[in-house]
Amino acid sequence: MPAKKTLIKKVAPLKVSRRRLKEMPFSRLLPNITTLMSLCTGLSAVRFALIDRYEMAVVAILIAAILDMMDGRLARMLGVDSHFGAELDSLSDFVSFGVAPALVLYISSLHAWKGFGWALALFFVICSALRLARFNTALLDKKDLPLWRSRFFIGVPSPAGGFIALLPLMFSFAMEESYAFMPYMCALSLLVAGALMPSRIPTPSSKGVHIPRSMVLPCMLGAGVVITALINAFWFTLFAVGIVYLGSLYFSYKAYCRLRNQESAETEELAD
Repeated sequence: MPAKKTLIKKVAPLKVSRRRLKEMPFSRLLPNITTLMSLCTGLSAVRFALIDRYEMAVVAILIAAILDMMDGRLARMLGVDSHFGAELDSLSDFVSFGVAPALVLYISSLHAWKGFGWALALFFVICSALRLARFNTALLDKKDLPLWRSRFFIGVPSPAGGFIALLPLMFSFAMEESYAFMPYMCALSLLVAGALMPSRIPTPSSKGVHIPRSMVLPCMLGAGVVITALINAFWFTLFAVGIVYLGSLYFSYKAYCRLRNQESAETEELAD
């Protein structure tokens, strides 16, 4: 008998269209990598606090603040700023300067007050979240702001808020006192820093600081003095910087009111 012929249908090979991934220069990743470094460093402060290394915890948050200042400037300098980077930076700020300082203070001191101490930590975290949410919303209306308005933040930025919250620990390190018996100072710092972040108080922005040529040399000398002080009395100098920053809020408010009144007067003159 003749062998049965089996019909085999030839199927044409599927053409898989793979979209070729575009190459991305490494420079575009640098700002986001810096932001992730800030996030990891800030969150590591909680681990240091859990093993009773409170000085390292504060240093970790300070390093996170330095990295936070660098990522935005890197993005603008390289021309790679994006909405993704801005959102990532905001989430990193919330963890590093909202959650981490509150947990460090709770673990180091406020745990003695149990539920009330935890409520203070939650208050600070909530204020940090409100501050960052309002900041992200304000970015959408940034084009409608007057030029002088860009010289100020509204409310204390979250890195500065975390720095203010940690002032009692810095003071205890400088005075070599036991920070386990300072819940009152830690509670006060959390309340003050938390209230300042979502407040309507205008605070100085580094973008709006313009130094006259005649003051360049004195500013450089002042920076040298601060660096020398940091080398010789690190914690005391940081504590003094925090107090000076708090004092500068008054002068920032006066400058804000002066520029706002000046703009109002110019607007009235043009209307007349």
